[in-house]
Amino acid sequence: MKIAVIAAASRTGEKGGAERFYEGLVKALNSTGINTDIISLVSDESSFDTIKETLLNFYDLNLSAYDGVISTKAPSYFVKHKNHVCYLVHTMRIFYDIFEKDFPYPTTELLEQRKFITTLDTAVLSYPHVKKIYTIGTTVSNRLLQYNNIRSEVLYPALSYDSFKTGEYKNYLFMPGRLHRWKRDDLIIKAMKHVQRPIMLKIAGTGEDEERLHEIANKDKRIEFLGRVSDEELTNLYADTLGVPFVPLNEDYGYITLEAFKSKKPVITCADSGEPTFFVKDNFNGFVCNPDPKEIAKKIEFLYDNRDKAKEMGEQGYHSIAHITWGNVAKILLDALGMKGINEL
Repeated sequence: MKIAVIAAASRTGEKGGAERFYEGLVKALNSTGINTDIISLVSDESSFDTIKETLLNFYDLNLSAYDGVISTKAPSYFVKHKNHVCYLVHTMRIFYDIFEKDFPYPTTELLEQRKFITTLDTAVLSYPHVKKIYTIGTTVSNRLLQYNNIRSEVLYPALSYDSFKTGEYKNYLFMPGRLHRWKRDDLIIKAMKHVQRPIMLKIAGTGEDEERLHEIANKDKRIEFLGRVSDEELTNLYADTLGVPFVPLNEDYGYITLEAFKSKKPVITCADSGEPTFFVKDNFNGFVCNPDPKEIAKKIEFLYDNRDKAKEMGEQGYHSIAHITWGNVAKILLDALGMKGINEL
């Protein structure tokens, strides 16, 4: 028996949460004894013409050598196969919940493009093109229901890199991830201007918003941009941080929340941050606050002033995600494909 996991690769070659998701999924399926390959095509969203070309590239894939396929991120689910299950990372959000924010005064052409994509998505994500749809989080399922009227089942993915540890609770916050406007790192940088305690902000990652974030930081000596870091450096930075700010806009999942909790660190997120709010319980394993720099600054200062509480929150976070495993994900997806791993026979 052979399975293909269909992945959509970034045009710029950047690797992030989606790539870790693919790796973890393929590894989990292979561990069941089912031979699993990853088939990755570049998803070019630089123009509407390249988007349409990408859709066709996935649609034209010949997958006849496989007994089942699992599609993932848009537009991988355009593939054709009689035994097709979708484990949805997300649709093209620029045509969905981000559309009004990025295009407050859309042209007729943009509105037609949006309708074209959402209509096609609805068609190819429906039965019988797809046997069943799982999503990586409640935020993705809610979006799919709102815009496409399609129901799905939430299936949380586990961490693919899982060597996290707990160290000290030093005087710095650690904020990793892609430097993109939707991640709203600027909220935390602005919050630091209101923090009166001797605490640093260490930012790891690269991205298209990097130059703007440097300008906002304005050479503040408490804010350090680390660029890309190795897995070992990532582990150590998580291990010794006082807490982890993660304040994206309507995030689909966010491995950062899980990575912080695996390191027994509290997470500061925002009420409009999407899936992190389903993991972070206010004043229990972190804080959920309004996307306001002054309010966030108060939570940062609270962690500094209350180390024992910060440790307690981190412990609560660690235990709250213990049930999320790749083994469970693999079993559920194989069941949906009508397959069993050799360990289940």
